[in-house]
Amino acid sequence: MPDLSQAPPLPDRLSTNVRSPHHVAAVFEHDIGIRLNDQERFNVEEYCVSEGWVKVPAGKTVDRKGHPLLIKLKGRVEPFYRQSASTE
Repeated sequence: MPDLSQAPPLPDRLSTNVRSPHHVAAVFEHDIGIRLNDQERFNVEEYCVSEGWVKVPAGKTVDRKGHPLLIKLKGRVEPFYRQSASTE
């Protein structure tokens, strides 16, 4: 696992969709976590810290191209790098 001291800073807005202009591949080399209103979320597809929202899939619903339909949840967004649990 890459060293967190060399991790790039987390951007204000980030998307997991590689076709999005907000996708930063270097950030995804590390394990990322997102908290929304002090509760960790594991299904976040996109977030924006300054606007205070995350986008999550709306169940198993997909559009006609097979991409999940997303809903926007608002609140305080806190992205962070997860620490590795290795005991070397």
